[in-house]
Order: sequence, then structure tokens, then C-alpha cells
Amino acid sequence: MSVADDKKIISGVKCVVNTCHYHHPGDVCSAGTIEIKPRNANSKDETDCNTFTPTK
Repeated sequence: MSVADDKKIISGVKCVVNTCHYHHPGDVCSAGTIEIKPRNANSKDETDCNTFTPTK
């Protein structure tokens, strides 16, 4: 897996959103932190990754 030296993958986080800036081959995430919301979600269908940043 090739992730730039200044990028660290988040262990245990699988991300398949290949249009996100933080997505890398192998379905890994290199964001420094992630935020999943909303706070009072009742199912996985109600949650979203607020860290998502579109690729340019």
C-alpha cells in the first residue's frame, strides 16, 4: 500500500468512498481524525462521515 509519508492511515477504519480526498487503495482512510454524525442516530443508515472531503 502506498500512502504519502505525511499521511497516516487510521487503523481499523475501512472506507470505500473512493471520491474522498482521504481514501487510499486498499480502502483505507488517511484523515487525521474522523467525525461520524449525527449524535442521536438510531441506525447505520442515519450516519454519515462528516470528514468526507471530495477529491479535486
